[in-house]
Amino acid sequence: MFKGNSFVRISIGLALVLINIYLLSRVSFIFQPLVTMVTVITIPMMLSIFFYYLLRPLVNYMEKKKINRTVSILLIYLVSAAILALFIVGLWPSLRDQLKNLVDNAPNMINALSAQLKELEQSGIFTTLFPESSNPLSQITEYVNKGFNFVTDYVSSAISLISSFAIILFTFPIILFYMLKQGEKFGRKLVHIVPKRFQKDSREVVLEIDQALSGFIVGRVIVNLALGVLMYVGFLFIGLPYALLLTVIAVIMNFVPFIGAIVSAIPIVIIGLIQSPSVAIWSLIIILVAQQIQDNLVAPYVFGKKLDIHPLTTIILVLGAGDLGGIIAILIIIPVYMTFKIILVRIYQLFFKDKWENA
Repeated sequence: MFKGNSFVRISIGLALVLINIYLLSRVSFIFQPLVTMVTVITIPMMLSIFFYYLLRPLVNYMEKKKINRTVSILLIYLVSAAILALFIVGLWPSLRDQLKNLVDNAPNMINALSAQLKELEQSGIFTTLFPESSNPLSQITEYVNKGFNFVTDYVSSAISLISSFAIILFTFPIILFYMLKQGEKFGRKLVHIVPKRFQKDSREVVLEIDQALSGFIVGRVIVNLALGVLMYVGFLFIGLPYALLLTVIAVIMNFVPFIGAIVSAIPIVIIGLIQSPSVAIWSLIIILVAQQIQDNLVAPYVFGKKLDIHPLTTIILVLGAGDLGGIIAILIIIPVYMTFKIILVRIYQLFFKDKWENA
């Protein structure tokens, strides 16, 4: 129970915080340039952090082999540029052609889908699955049309963002270079800020956060690549059109927790249904089997017990982040949650555990 003086101090402090929040909200225009700057730098920073954890083990390995760290980074940049050139020459034309054909054939594909749905309706399958009062054919066609319009609008808006690509192109490699060269020093500087009696715990927290982020990002890449290989082989086996494009989309979307797997499966099943109901069913089976192999065989081996997040927690975090901050918030919510969880657990152990357990 609070003592009188403590309660008054806490109440005054809380009141001052609320007053400051209110005053800052009234002069929010002052911080607009700062908000704009943060918005512009968000994507380059996210890319830099992502590739920092992917490339850091390689840089550290080369440094152990007596190669200067700066030279190591420049060599990695050179090899990455060569890989990017090979991608542009070898893989990109196929992806570009499939994307162009998909966009050009979209109206015909919608008509073909409607024809397939009408055949299914005439066969009586819908009457066994849906009430007679409902009309699933019109509903599904309506959803597909809405989805096509959404994709068209999204692509159009994405084209308008090409101007910001120049900012990413020039800032991302520079930020990544300095992170790879001096990234580990940043953690040590953070430790020196805190009081000396907490520096040991701060050092452990920084190391734990670093290991958690590294394990999550590297593990996510490995798991998604394994998923992509499984899906691509399966799609080729059943003769699914646009197999490479759909696999690439699925791999990218699977970086979005929970939602990505569901969203990426929808166009795959629809394109399969345009071919035939059997192709749609086999496409769904391949997706489910690949997901099960990923979740039950690959992911536990890659992550072990490092990613200790309950699936329900993941769903709540993703839905909340999507409502508050859109796709960017969804992408970063799991690493942010992991970071705050580590910090809060250590704060609890330092300041509250003994008091509460011995009360």
